[in-house]
Amino acid sequence: MSDITSDGTPRLGFCCKFIPDEPPGTHKTLKAAKDAALAMNVTSVTMAYLQRQAPAEARAKLGEIVSHNLAALERQVAWVGARPPLERLLRMASSILPGYTHPAVKPLYAEAELRRTVETGLAAIGEQARALGVRLSLHPGPFCILASRNEAALRNGIEELEYHAEIMDMMGYGTGWHPHGAHINIHVGARDPGTEGWRATLPKVCRIARDLVTVENDESSFGLDAVLGLSDLVPVVLDIHHHWVESGGEYIEPDDPRIARVRESWRGVRPVSHISVSRETLLPDHDPDRLPDFAALRAAGHSWRDLAAHSDLMWNRALNALVARHLAWTDFEIEAKSKNLASVGIAEQISGTLAPLAVAAE
Repeated sequence: MSDITSDGTPRLGFCCKFIPDEPPGTHKTLKAAKDAALAMNVTSVTMAYLQRQAPAEARAKLGEIVSHNLAALERQVAWVGARPPLERLLRMASSILPGYTHPAVKPLYAEAELRRTVETGLAAIGEQARALGVRLSLHPGPFCILASRNEAALRNGIEELEYHAEIMDMMGYGTGWHPHGAHINIHVGARDPGTEGWRATLPKVCRIARDLVTVENDESSFGLDAVLGLSDLVPVVLDIHHHWVESGGEYIEPDDPRIARVRESWRGVRPVSHISVSRETLLPDHDPDRLPDFAALRAAGHSWRDLAAHSDLMWNRALNALVARHLAWTDFEIEAKSKNLASVGIAEQISGTLAPLAVAAE
């Protein structure tokens, strides 16, 4: 099976949670939407709850949650795999295996029956994703960092990254440099020790995690120029919205010299980038065919934090046109609150513009 990132097909997709496209209506319709959301999304259980249960009850509850999550992830991959090729990308939820690194729960995952459920389930989902041409990723939470002066935080960050790497490994993505475009994306971490601390910590991480990890620019501490300082080690994920905020309003274009450095950092694998836009409620009267002007919005009293917050849908057609231009070289994760509804919407807007761009990229 060929690597899906070498087939020349641009991809975009949603992050973690599936939202059923159900119109408001009767109680029956709303119940159907709720049931569909439950079936399509992972759920969790608190560690406090599990620790209050007798061993048999805790084991049963965890097994029930894990089985549900594996089935939900399989349904998400199947749904994405049935979409047009442009939309065959999915960022998976990190909580597929709740409490996997928790000391009180870790022994349960080592028991033969649950271990078999996890391994066979994830292996089948990975095989399904590759067969359908679905590109997969994970994005651990903000505490998964490799730059900190706090040794406990570093240990936890490494353990969390290696948990995500183990998921990818069980799915069949544990061999080599970002196979099939799979990756685990994280931020840098603390300003002190910053990128140098990140560089010093990376060798302490297991090989599979080192082969899968990527790092993205953020909107405050580590902009694109800073993160490109790690491009000799790991792929850089360009977040266009973060860059817009951190730079004070720059919309980076595909011919920017820094794009070449981002591409080189992926070492032959098609890159992934992130896109989002400021909230609709913040800019209710803004012309969707005009790019938001960061300086003017700040002068009008909007804080940078407000401008950094993500919208529900990809409402700004001018920004979506920028995404279409970048799709000549990178795939995109759509970081919008309405998840698949947002990714389907932007795909419908820009799909007709991609053919000439692909030719130009060649």
